[in-house]
Amino acid sequence: MPLAGVGGYSTSAETLETLTGDKLGRAYVAALGPGVRARHGRHYTPFDLADHLWKMMRRALGHARGKSGPLGGLMRDPACGAGALLLPPLREHLHALAHSDPRVTLSGLPNLMEGIDVDPSAVWVANVVLAAEALPLLAATPAARRRPLPALARVGDGLAPQDRPARAVAMNPPYGRVRLSADERERFARVLYGHANLYSLFMAAALDQLAADGVLGALIPTSFTAGRYFSNLRAELAHVAPLREAAFVAERDGVFAGVLQETCLAVFSKRKARRTTVVCLNGRVVAVAKVRSPRGAAPWLLPRRSDDAHVAAAASAMPVSLASSGWKASTGPLVWNRRRQDLYAEGGERRKMIVWAADLDGGQLHRDKQRDPFRFIELRDERDVAVLTLSSPAVLVQRTTAPEQERRVVCVELTRADLDAWGGAVVVENHVNVLRPRDGEAPLITQPTLSAVLSTRCVDRLVRCLSGSVALSAYELEALPLPDAETLAAWEGLRGAELESAVTAAYRP
Repeated sequence: MPLAGVGGYSTSAETLETLTGDKLGRAYVAALGPGVRARHGRHYTPFDLADHLWKMMRRALGHARGKSGPLGGLMRDPACGAGALLLPPLREHLHALAHSDPRVTLSGLPNLMEGIDVDPSAVWVANVVLAAEALPLLAATPAARRRPLPALARVGDGLAPQDRPARAVAMNPPYGRVRLSADERERFARVLYGHANLYSLFMAAALDQLAADGVLGALIPTSFTAGRYFSNLRAELAHVAPLREAAFVAERDGVFAGVLQETCLAVFSKRKARRTTVVCLNGRVVAVAKVRSPRGAAPWLLPRRSDDAHVAAAASAMPVSLASSGWKASTGPLVWNRRRQDLYAEGGERRKMIVWAADLDGGQLHRDKQRDPFRFIELRDERDVAVLTLSSPAVLVQRTTAPEQERRVVCVELTRADLDAWGGAVVVENHVNVLRPRDGEAPLITQPTLSAVLSTRCVDRLVRCLSGSVALSAYELEALPLPDAETLAAWEGLRGAELESAVTAAYRP
């Protein structure tokens, strides 16, 4: 049966008879329409990532390095799709028992491996793929004693409570915001903050399914490490099963289509770990660092490069955050496409100038020519004036940067002189974060110095340890670690190379 027109196999001479199990599973997912995949958050797991995730999990499970061994307990994938994540442990288990009684090995498989998925077709493919691995054992069984191969995957809800605890849970779960019923929100309340993302629910459900010494391995977007909506999930993970290993995936095509952030392989263990191993996968495994295991609900600092390890380590021990230093961050209030009819190229009596994200490019406040046709907004009433206008000096930071941009932190200081030159007040568009002193507080770091510090190369590297996304939220900015008040005071008046050197010395002791 040729695979003409199926995903990446349209020009291939491969047939169903010659495909390996992992390729067959990939072909099935690739055959799904883009709309189906986007609507249900379905995506395939490349076999090299499935294999690497199993290697990470087997270390957490205490398997001897370099030696294959049988599974010591139930391995479950609650969103198994075509079974890619179950293939590596199944192969190792069968290889370790190659010289055992094949009938005993086959009969024991349902007690050691379980896949669950809501898609009946995917479950059918998973059972074919997994059963194919056991065919040599079936062939080694005398014909008269052969029995049908066991089905290791079943149709079901992977979020539902499970009767059997699992020694290990592996998953590449669906993702995307979901609406929850009152009962569901109550069940997952401990890990929810605001909007619920499907993959975070799968992670929470997996924690409930783990045995006392269990291990969770997941291929997920890195948004859980920093975003506000995942703060309670981070706290739960840190308390129940701390992060043991993280592998950041440099190439994420086909894993989470349309996600503009990193993908990572993360392994959590109920056996408490003091240190977390971090690596980068870029065609090969590149060691990054061993860092103190993240704790609590605050964003987790995880370096993506080995030369950032000292930055993350120093920052994680710092006593001050941007918020506790006296600064608050907010997102620009203007959602321009909701006020399109009020945008103008020219000023007027009730019109105020708009600051766009592009006006911050290069670290200098300017008027980007491409935004000039929409440079002014007409304020309808006093509520518009109160909600939209900014009339006090501030530090402005781009909220979203392009992946190819050299800097992740692009900021400028909005001075009193700038405000006077732009009409006394401006309206900030919502792709810009606004940093202002907290009411009634004298910040530990002044506005000019804060703007200069955020513009240093060292802080840009720090932010890359904090967030794997091209977006930098107000929440993440407020969580930015800073040194003590004495060090911040010593930075006042420093600029250029002197300030860069001082900031580097603080974050790279």
